[in-house]
Amino acid sequence: MKLPANAHVAVVDGTQFRFFRNVGEANAIKLQGIETKDIETNNKSAGVRDHEATDRLDGGRQMEELSHAAGVADKLNHLAVTNKLDKVVIIADPSSLGEMRRHYHTELQAALVGEIDKTLTNSPVEDIIRAIENA
Repeated sequence: MKLPANAHVAVVDGTQFRFFRNVGEANAIKLQGIETKDIETNNKSAGVRDHEATDRLDGGRQMEELSHAAGVADKLNHLAVTNKLDKVVIIADPSSLGEMRRHYHTELQAALVGEIDKTLTNSPVEDIIRAIENA
């Protein structure tokens, strides 16, 4: 996949959010980290269909992870709606990506360049770039 210059990359899992901007070119990706504020995890509509069963099994951990994914989606929605996010690639573990999709605003959907369902939050930037190039 080509990543346009100045496009953003969100790398997400149930507990972490890493955010980057492509300061390179579409065919020569160079990611620069962007500081992120704490993600709001009060969105308890995340995973609402299954939360009672999962809370019993894991003490609410899965619900917290889904709430984190919903919080990241809310953050990206805000950036898209306020014209601070023009193009974005979202890389997330399958569970987080599925939850995030449920919360995408139409402006965020319009900004999506692509999605990659992989867990790369603890990976070096080079691995993130490689995943984008190979997608």
